[in-house]
Amino acid sequence: MSATATETASPPKGKPKWLRVKLPTGKKYTQLRNLVDTYNLHTICTSGSCPNMGECWGEGTATFMILGNICTRSCGFCGVKTGRPEELDWAEPEKVARSIKIMGIRHAVVTSVDRDDLKDMGSILWAETVRAIRRMNPETTLETLIPDFQGVERHLDRILEVSPEVISHNMETVRRLTREVRIQAKYDRSLGVLKYLKESGARRTKSGIMLGLGETREEVLQTLDDLRGAGVDIVTIGQYLQPSKKHLPVKRFVTPEEFEEYREVGLEMGFRHVESGALVRSSYKAHKHID
Repeated sequence: MSATATETASPPKGKPKWLRVKLPTGKKYTQLRNLVDTYNLHTICTSGSCPNMGECWGEGTATFMILGNICTRSCGFCGVKTGRPEELDWAEPEKVARSIKIMGIRHAVVTSVDRDDLKDMGSILWAETVRAIRRMNPETTLETLIPDFQGVERHLDRILEVSPEVISHNMETVRRLTREVRIQAKYDRSLGVLKYLKESGARRTKSGIMLGLGETREEVLQTLDDLRGAGVDIVTIGQYLQPSKKHLPVKRFVTPEEFEEYREVGLEMGFRHVESGALVRSSYKAHKHID
């Protein structure tokens, strides 16, 4: 891979063979699928049509979204609806905890939309959700994939106080593309959030980036270096796929060889875990990241 290679200007036509996904199978997957359908449970795995759903469910891992399904931000890569969110559902923590219990989830990932419309950015309900999960599922380990809470430390402290095994916040892309990809976010603010979490006692911190949006190799390496400098323990690197024609186009499909190189570089930098591959998503192999 050329050290100065950049992404192509025009979107590629057709997905490459390494992005083909096998249909999920297996006894554990089938059991969870039936439970989700029977009890009308909500997971990002199903609503987001995650390519790794079969693998994760087979290993007892699932991802849940809280604070509603309408986001106050309008990121160019994300398929979640943007607009004026509905009122908070204060029964949601118990609902999520009950879903985890019904499904028998061993490791749960909880994420949310951004709620910039709220004074606490949703951090109070976030903490209540973790507490409810702990009460109802004392053996279940947790990863919280949080928004930036606009970098307000008292909101971040609420997550730290409930002490999930992993606290994650995604950078999503390189510095140069942040304004285009994450319109209301800031690269340095996200770095600051991750650094604050680690320096304030988070057990494991984690972040993820997408490739194929127009970044260069040098920018990817710089982002990894920035994340490691912020004390991040775990990083995920995956291929960006366009949710709809209204979203940012894919500039290039990154090859498996390139993903493998980034994995090796990340490990050399000192990350505890590096998940790097075309189909890797934020919660991919999340149960292994508590080790």
